Amino acid sequence: MANTKSAIKAARKSARFTVRNQGVKTRLKTLHKKLDAAIKAGEAAATKAAAAEYASAMDRAVKSGVVHKNAASRAKSRAAKFVYAK
Repeated sequence: MANTKSAIKAARKSARFTVRNQGVKTRLKTLHKKLDAAIKAGEAAATKAAAAEYASAMDRAVKSGVVHKNAASRAKSRAAKFVYAK
């Protein structure tokens, strides 16, 4: 258990951020599955829409510090590869 006042506050903040981060990560996983399903179905319009939604969610996750910017860039690049595939 935390001993100092600042450590107690830090523990409260950590718990709050953990819950928020888990929600963001769950949403990202859901959007990624949606993108994979659209790719496997071979629907170009659905794939493009799912990729845009996934990229937008990744950018928001980077802004809040849940995902590293390079990891998000890599994920967005992989998603775009399927959108612009010939």
